[in-house]
Amino acid sequence: MPPETPSHATDRLDDDDYPAYTMGRAAEMIGATPGFLRAIGEARLITPLRSEGGHRRYSRYQLRIAARARDLVDAGAPVEAACRIVILEDQLEEALRLNEELRGRSARSGSPAER
Repeated sequence: MPPETPSHATDRLDDDDYPAYTMGRAAEMIGATPGFLRAIGEARLITPLRSEGGHRRYSRYQLRIAARARDLVDAGAPVEAACRIVILEDQLEEALRLNEELRGRSARSGSPAER
């Protein structure tokens, strides 16, 4: 694999989806255990990428999701329930965003429903 150019390496530091963190470091960053990360992976909340050696690697985006689940577990929710809640919250947020976008389009086009 060729060495990265400095600008390419810097771009990855700003990429929320770049799998930069090992399991141990990821767990430390969100105040959880590696077992918790494995559990939310098994519950299919996040799917870490694998290094060439087969080790799990996590992105900052995945760590934000994992931290949300950890907060729910810390509040007493079972891991599976916490994962489902996070998934449903994300689906609701996306549905609301799409709904607002469609309302905006409808208002701009002057549809009869908006008059």
